[in-house]
This record gives sequence, structure tokens and C-alpha cells, in this order.
Amino acid sequence: MRKHTPFLLILLAYFVLGGLYASYTPNWQAPDEPAHYNYVKQLANGRFPVMQQGDYNETYKNEVVGSGFAPQYSIDPITYEDWQPPLYYLLLTPVFWLTNGSLLALRLVSVLLGGGVVVLAYALARRLFLDAMWAAWGTAVFVAFLPQHLSIIASVNNDALAELLIAAILFVLVRDQRLEIGNWRLSGLGILLGLGFLTKGTVYPMALVIGLALLWRFWNDWRGLIRAGLGTFTPASLLGAIWWGRNIAVYGGLDILGKAAHDAVVIGQPRTADWIAVQGFGPVARQFIQTTFNSFWGQFGWMALPMNNPGWLYPLLWVGTAVALSGLLLNLQSLIANRQSPIINLPSSILLITFLLTFTVHLGYNITFVQHQGRYLFPALIPIGVGVAVGLGAWLALAQRLPFLKRYSFLPNLIPLGLGLGLAALDLWALFRIIVPNL
Repeated sequence: MRKHTPFLLILLAYFVLGGLYASYTPNWQAPDEPAHYNYVKQLANGRFPVMQQGDYNETYKNEVVGSGFAPQYSIDPITYEDWQPPLYYLLLTPVFWLTNGSLLALRLVSVLLGGGVVVLAYALARRLFLDAMWAAWGTAVFVAFLPQHLSIIASVNNDALAELLIAAILFVLVRDQRLEIGNWRLSGLGILLGLGFLTKGTVYPMALVIGLALLWRFWNDWRGLIRAGLGTFTPASLLGAIWWGRNIAVYGGLDILGKAAHDAVVIGQPRTADWIAVQGFGPVARQFIQTTFNSFWGQFGWMALPMNNPGWLYPLLWVGTAVALSGLLLNLQSLIANRQSPIINLPSSILLITFLLTFTVHLGYNITFVQHQGRYLFPALIPIGVGVAVGLGAWLALAQRLPFLKRYSFLPNLIPLGLGLGLAALDLWALFRIIVPNL
């Protein structure tokens, strides 16, 4: 227990901060929260949601959000998340019944699910860095205390369960690199993926991650690859088929995800082609980069409340990001110089592919709709957290080559400590100096 005490303190601090965000963030002041809440409400009232015309009204939504959710506006018409898979909402339905629809209670369930993400982030990093507890603590700190992530996780949003399932898949893949045919973990991977199919589209890219991991493991053993693939993707497909078949029956054609029904309803949502036609490609691309970065760290409410006071905060975060990224490249260079293969190994490849797929999905979504929201990168938050820990650790390792620093073996522990204190302070400042007074 002693060696895990720092992590337990991190987890405790996460639950305290998550509880504060869930309690003090004004009602509905998180992206799409009314629509997610209304999905649960419909289930609780015995109706399974169906995406249909009238679920999305851009003008009314803007009026309601712009008014700060004034009492004269009802949130009942905000139901544009009705196309989402149902698992997260089904989990919340008994809580809705028991608490008479308490928004706080539903938010706290999401906080609890987010705690599972923090635990798995730590466990995965421990597996990667067997002799570097500080790196595991640093990964957990980043995942637990990133302000925007904390804000999203402390709202009613199916991201919490989707991230938990992604984290579980990553943990199994990294922990069990020698996946064996007949191993129950293959079926377990399939069940986790299938549950992801029933939770949110952001989990779907993990099918490709799993497929590539199996291809890696069973390269040149094609019969074994087929058997492993069947053992994994059969339970995933059976679970997914429950939702896909329902969508075909409801929406018709081959709209297995309900995405076509969604796109046909969200008339008025800003589209990237329209913005480019008016502003030009360059300004839209710059806005995509800047807003994605800002809202990855913290841009609250419905993307209307950035952390731009003080004005030096985002530039400081840019500097911190550059330090971590350059340190990651420094680590890569060091490994290559030592004739090691930092990329050509399964755990590194799994994390890198997960990040690249997540970024590609974010970029692809923005090709159609204007959705410059950094939270769409959160499915890859664990790989990003690992990268931050490795990047900062690389600079410290370089500094420890100096003679007067070599004898201080405790210095790596300052990385998670400093990162944790800094992000926790930023969390409290963002909540009580930005969110509460301005929303």
C-alpha cells in the first residue's frame, strides 16, 4: 500500500475536485448536457429515444444558451443526442428514478466513472514504467486534473463511460502483449469493444487498434490470427448488432449508427465549407488549431468562456506543451542513439495509433461541421498523459547529467508533484474565478 499512497492521494484529490465541479458548475452549463439529460429522462419515462425532425433547433438552442438557461426557457425541446447508443443512459436511469431526476446525482455518476479512467491510466503507466513510479503518477495526475477534462467528466455526458471502456481496452492490450488463442482476455477485449459499440462512436476506432494488435501478435500465424480475430470480434459484433439492428429497423437503409438521421436533423449547425467560403481556408485553419488547443485545456460553458484572463495563461500552456513535446522528441532521439526501438514495440504502437486515430476522427468531423472542441481528443487522453510524463522526464534526465544534480534521486518525483499542484490550483481557479462568476 505504501508505494501506491501517492496515487491514492491523487485519486482522492480527483474525487474532491470532481465533486466540486459537479456541485458548483451551474445547471446545464456543459456542452450538450441538456440533450444528454433528456435522453435519460425519456428512458426513465418509458420511452426509447428516436432521432427525428425537431430534435435540433439551432436558433432556440442559441437563445437558451445565450440567456444562461433563464427560467423562461425549457430544456425539454433540446433532444439532439437521441441518436446516441444507449448504454451510458441506461446506467443512469435507475439513478434518475431514485433521485427524482437530480442533475447533481447524475453528474456524480459520471465523476465515479471518470475515477475508473484515472485508475486505469495509473495501472497502464505502471505497466509501461516498471521502475519509474513518478511516470505513472505523472500520467494519472494529467488525466485526473486537466481542467477541461474535469469539467466534462463532471457533467452528464456519455464521454465518461466511453473513456472508461477505451482505457480498459488499452490496459488489456498493454498488459497482455502475448495474447493467446483461447485466452479469456481475447473474449474480454471483444466484450469491452462491444460495450463501447453500445456507448459512443468514439470507441469504434479501438476496433482498428485491437485488430492491429492482433495482427502484430499473430504475424505469420494466419490461422492463429483468424481464430484470435473470431474470438475477439464475435462477441463485439454480437453486442454491437443489438444497436445496429435496432437502427436499421428504426431509420431504414444501412444507417446502422443513426448518423444519417442525425445529420439530416441538425439543420443550421455551422458547417466548415460555409465558414471557408466566407473567411477563407487560412483563418478557419488557424481558428481550428487555436480553439482546439484552448478548449483542450479549458474553455468552459458552451465554448463561450475561455481562460483568457490573465492573458498570459494560454501562451504559458503553449510553452508547457512545447516543452513536453520537445522532451518526447528528445527521448526518441536518445533511444535511437542507444540502438533501442522506441516505436517498434507493441505498447508504444498501441498508444501512438490510438492518438493518431483520435486526432484523425477529430479532424474528419471538422471537415463537415465546425466543432473545434479539444474534448474530442480525450479518447486519447491516456496516451497524451503518457507522452507528457515521458517528455518532462526526458528534460529532467538531461538536467541530471549535471554533476551537482546526480546525487538527488528524488528529483523525478517533483514532476508529478509539480504538475499535480499546478493543475489542481488551475482547476480551483477556473471553477471559482471563471465558471461560477460568469455562468
